[in-house]
Amino acid sequence: MGKALVAHHYWARVGGGELVVAAVAVSLERMGKDPVLVSPFYFDPAKYTEWFGIDLTRYEVVRGRFKLNMFGLYSRLITWMPVKDALKSYRPEVVFIDSSNYAPLIKDRNRGFKLIEYIHFPLEAYQTMQDPAVMERYSRFPMNLYWWGYMKLMKRYIRPDPFESADLVLANSSWTADVVRQTYGEVPYVLNPPIPPNMEVVSFPRRFEERARQVTMLGRFSEEKRYHWVISELFPLLLKDVPDARLRIFGGIGGRTSRSYFERLSRMVSRLSLEGKVELIPNAPRSAINESMDSSRAFLHAMINEHWGIAVAEAMARGIPVVAHRSGGTWSDILARGAYGMGFESAEEASGALAKLLTDEEEWKRYSAPQRMMDFTIDKFHARFSECVDKIRR
Repeated sequence: MGKALVAHHYWARVGGGELVVAAVAVSLERMGKDPVLVSPFYFDPAKYTEWFGIDLTRYEVVRGRFKLNMFGLYSRLITWMPVKDALKSYRPEVVFIDSSNYAPLIKDRNRGFKLIEYIHFPLEAYQTMQDPAVMERYSRFPMNLYWWGYMKLMKRYIRPDPFESADLVLANSSWTADVVRQTYGEVPYVLNPPIPPNMEVVSFPRRFEERARQVTMLGRFSEEKRYHWVISELFPLLLKDVPDARLRIFGGIGGRTSRSYFERLSRMVSRLSLEGKVELIPNAPRSAINESMDSSRAFLHAMINEHWGIAVAEAMARGIPVVAHRSGGTWSDILARGAYGMGFESAEEASGALAKLLTDEEEWKRYSAPQRMMDFTIDKFHARFSECVDKIRR
């Protein structure tokens, strides 16, 4: 059985990118390969069973000895380093990498492996485009220097063109694929991430009348998620129409930056006298998140240009209607531009959509669509990934 390297910059957190590389490892095994997980930093593969219901403990691992507590963005610059070492030890048939910073690996292509690049988003596109999510987080000191340093160093390690550098180029959504087209002139194959195997697609969601006038949000505590905008601008508008509305925000805290943002949000809740109406819940277990989704009438995703949106997919699997910004892969691929969820571009639009879902049973039933998530199971992911890989076998 031939080896297949699966390289990712930071395996030690729970997120959409981590779900993708875990699913890829499983798919490669189903295709007759022997996956080897490659990481610049230490991580515990056993966590993936808890997070996603995917057992990675049976795979070999190449990883650094140190844990990462800060400078997570910069870790993308060195993903290639442990891959280069693993190439000598394993002589793989396939190398899968979801970072564009692998220029030092290109000269190793003569070793005979097939290189697959998966694009969550082409960060190099930010050199020419203005993205609100990036501006939200990196426009002010000192984060602007942090971003500037990364973009400067990226030029040293980025491959020149994915379609010339890799045998197969994949993207997580049709929206991301279009950004890649605008940047490089070619369109990658779209391979949507799966929902986690431990995420049940609910056949019979809890009924409207059994739910509270409550909105749930989910995602790591990070500025681009725009929780501050929701608390300070959107939620006060919603309270004017639905005075008894409640907001619960679940998020992961993994380092200094997310902790600082969480504390900022806590101060904001207090300053606006929203205690008892807005609840911030860090590092909650899945059971608590599911219970909140099952007892809420709406799920809100406020990020602009979200590349995919695994939290939205998880919410839809629970049968909770979604309101999301009318942009990015969430809008184009998951919500199918409004067919399976409500969109907004302003606080007023978002407030109006949430008010409808909290008070109008017919509107709520229209957008409670857990069956949509049957298109995103890990079996569907494997079938599509296999089809893509077959293209480079010919």
